[in-house]
Amino acid sequence: MKHDFLSIADVTGHELLHLLDVSSAMKRYRANYYETLRNRSVALIFEKQSLRTHVTFDVGIHQLGGHPVYLTQADINLGKRESVYDTAKNLERWVDAVVVRTFAHGTCVDLAGAISIPVVNALTDQEHPCQAVGDFLTIREKLGDLKNKKFVFVGDGNNVCHSLMLMAAKLGMTFIAATPRGYTPDMNVFKIAVNAARESGAVIDISHHPPEAVKHADIVYTDVWVSMGQEQQSEERLEVFREFQVNRELLSHAKHHALFMHCLPAHRGQEVTDEVIDSSQSIVFDQAENRLHSEKAILVTLMNGD
Repeated sequence: MKHDFLSIADVTGHELLHLLDVSSAMKRYRANYYETLRNRSVALIFEKQSLRTHVTFDVGIHQLGGHPVYLTQADINLGKRESVYDTAKNLERWVDAVVVRTFAHGTCVDLAGAISIPVVNALTDQEHPCQAVGDFLTIREKLGDLKNKKFVFVGDGNNVCHSLMLMAAKLGMTFIAATPRGYTPDMNVFKIAVNAARESGAVIDISHHPPEAVKHADIVYTDVWVSMGQEQQSEERLEVFREFQVNRELLSHAKHHALFMHCLPAHRGQEVTDEVIDSSQSIVFDQAENRLHSEKAILVTLMNGD
């Protein structure tokens, strides 16, 4: 049976912990995995620009002995030059897996439904699951056991928030999305997370009051207020989110040694101040590094049927 990695909602808590274990092993014993994807090719379809996702997948595939094929929207014009289905059916004759970073989550689902090789979601408008795995690898390295830790996401209830919330729900954490009214996480995703929390013992909630939400938090996380494709809303969003900036005052309500996290790129002076992102509590570049190891773990697990 083919396995894809499209949404954290599709993965069990046990499978997520396994991915974290494999990620840790690949980070610690890198040389043991050099030939894991020898003579295998992976198509990297990027409709949206990227630094971290592009570099980490490209480098990671090379480190595993594989061959990445990078394709931009200009190369294939996905869904316009020819149908998503036809593009997918061609790719499955040439490569062994597809990684796709696209605007619409449905495009990712359609690709996966059309072909027999694994498809990995490298970001859509609904989720960013590879980011979540790398982030939780980083949290586990810093805090150990994930159970009963308090994780607060401050800002827009976006795709990154969705994946983090789902993963926290499956791993037994307390997760609060502190967002302005009207910018809460998708309610369908929230309901899936709440249902998963009943099984794991997690607590999932939404708040509109950042100082109250971050009280006793172990992790405070934020993301940009204006994502790619939302530029026309920039002025409105900057005003709406003004009280949701992660600054030294807000972070003072969390635990004394709470971790600060950001998926990057950061708009310094908007969602986070320099004094926070450059502080000793910030682990943003550890997150960026761990994306490399978690993405390799995802590919190997899918492509080797582990």
